[in-house]
Amino acid sequence: MTRSIVRRFSRLLCSFGAIAALLWTAAGAAAADAPRPNIVLIMCDDMGYSDLGCYGGEIHTPNIDRLAAEGLRFTQFYNCAKCTTTRASVVTGLHPRQGSGGLLRPDMVTIAEVLREAGYQTALVGKWHLGSSAPRRPIDRGFEEYYGLMDGCCNFFDPSQPDPPYKGGRVRVFAHNDERITEFPEDYYTTDAFSDHAAATIRQYAAAQKPFFVHVCYTAPHYPLHAKPEDIAKYRGKYTMGWFELRKQRHQRQLEMGLLDPKWKLAPEDSKVGPWEDFAGNELWELRMAVYAAMIDSMDQGVGRITSALEESGVADNTLVLFLSDNGGCSELPEGRDFPHPAGPKEYYTSVGPGWGWAQCTPFRRYKSWVHEGGISTPLITRWPGVIAPNTMTDQVGHIIDFMPTCIELAGTAYPKTFAGNEILPCEGKSIVPILRGDKREPHETLAWFWSGNRAVRQGKWKLVWDSQFKEWELFDVEADRTELNDLAQRHPDRVEELAAVWFAWAEKTGVKVADSKKKEGKKNTGGSAGK
Repeated sequence: MTRSIVRRFSRLLCSFGAIAALLWTAAGAAAADAPRPNIVLIMCDDMGYSDLGCYGGEIHTPNIDRLAAEGLRFTQFYNCAKCTTTRASVVTGLHPRQGSGGLLRPDMVTIAEVLREAGYQTALVGKWHLGSSAPRRPIDRGFEEYYGLMDGCCNFFDPSQPDPPYKGGRVRVFAHNDERITEFPEDYYTTDAFSDHAAATIRQYAAAQKPFFVHVCYTAPHYPLHAKPEDIAKYRGKYTMGWFELRKQRHQRQLEMGLLDPKWKLAPEDSKVGPWEDFAGNELWELRMAVYAAMIDSMDQGVGRITSALEESGVADNTLVLFLSDNGGCSELPEGRDFPHPAGPKEYYTSVGPGWGWAQCTPFRRYKSWVHEGGISTPLITRWPGVIAPNTMTDQVGHIIDFMPTCIELAGTAYPKTFAGNEILPCEGKSIVPILRGDKREPHETLAWFWSGNRAVRQGKWKLVWDSQFKEWELFDVEADRTELNDLAQRHPDRVEELAAVWFAWAEKTGVKVADSKKKEGKKNTGGSAGK
């Protein structure tokens, strides 16, 4: 996309926003007296920070971009870096708990359980990944309607197909409520099925004239890379420039859109990413990113059908729609670096690999499973006509644990101290309703992360990170350097010690078991994932 096209796109967003702003102002008073809002929380799987058009991407996402033009984009919103931990935190309002009992325990309550008690209709469509047997199924945890995948991923065209041998040959669990589904039509595609089931559920719930909470969890664009031929055709030949050039182009668009502070420099080569020249001319590697883009394109089409269902049912003006990703782009290569099979058809099981996964997280370091910004930063788009000012952005810091208190505030209910005979852990999130209404809210004092040996803690502008590859604390001022290129650990050893103690206290509280990181293990990280 040329700069002139980017400028025209940005002007279009601004023009759309100006028109919508007039409507928003006129509707403000009416919204204050409206009944409790419906909530549609849409989350996709393994999509990077920069993939959407409204976050600097070249992928065609007009329906999601429309949500941004009519709503609010967060530039500093965080997830938990991994599918399972993120899903647990989204539905519980808690940092993920490690150890015995799993991520969803009896001493936790879900958004669906709280809202259902408050009179909301509740549904989850898509990926669950928090348990496939009682008492951990969606229908056991407050969702009165469920359709989708209980596991982490599956064949998009035929979810009954087992994983390939190198992925263990596992047969995934797909269900509608408490009935397992083992046969699928010839023209089946999970993204379409999830979109259509969500749209039908919204129409059904809207007709009942009661508020509803619908959580839509796409498996796209998580591997395996499966997409419909007509969607793939749109992107063939568009990624021959490689992952380095893709990051440069996306970064430039992000700067022109005002998503980034210009003083944040684009993170250089990742330690796990090879030169594009080693892959250039290999159309199977270009095809991987083309199929990935097609998967997001298909999902965007589905988001359009979901928003159409809201509009055609007459409830769009009183519905808060949220869209985000569960973690950064995925660098995993379960099939191996030189796997010869093409992406796209249902017979093959491929992924994008570290080069494309890294590019998807532009401008940041790292990707899924790491807790540098690339792994934990998510695009979050919120639309609520008459309440949220259109075409706006906020740099206020938020976290997925904030969804629980946000939903509770909008539903006019309270977080329980006990539920189903169990004492419940106190909610750890903070409502983002003030931000949605255009106000400032008191930020989190501390946010912390852990996955697979990677650790991080943020307090205000200071972020301390431990990369499992390099095994050394790094300290960053993320107001001045959000792309985490200037390690200040040696200049501020007392702050490193202080924040490390905060992280270890959080780890003990949440059940994380790690060795004492004060030991300087391995080689010094001279740039970590930002250099080789």
